[in-house]
Amino acid sequence: MAIMLDFRVHPGEWAVCRLEPAEPFPSWAAGSFISVVRTPKELSVVCAAEAVPDGVRAEPGWAMLELAGPFGLQTTGVLASFLAPLAGGGVPVFAISTYDTDWVLVPKARLADALRALKAAGHNEI
Repeated sequence: MAIMLDFRVHPGEWAVCRLEPAEPFPSWAAGSFISVVRTPKELSVVCAAEAVPDGVRAEPGWAMLELAGPFGLQTTGVLASFLAPLAGGGVPVFAISTYDTDWVLVPKARLADALRALKAAGHNEI
């Protein structure tokens, strides 16, 4: 059973960056949303596109959608319910989960397609 979700679109353009795994936390990462994940193979950073300096391996041009949480950590199907219509519409995603909610980036050029797919699935932009 699909979960109907409320979500909001955040203004701005966002970038997904890849740094080497041993690099320090980047002081340039800035904006109202920053995500930094270190794995043994990479350091991924999501931040405002305008904050990324030249020479950093980055893919700018993302729009950001925030699911209206909070959702309990034991709640199942939240992200799947949101991502399924996007996958069905052929919209690429970059998903980030936090303690309270989920954030989904879609290519800014495909934002209208994403919104159509989400609304057709019963999700509500707030």
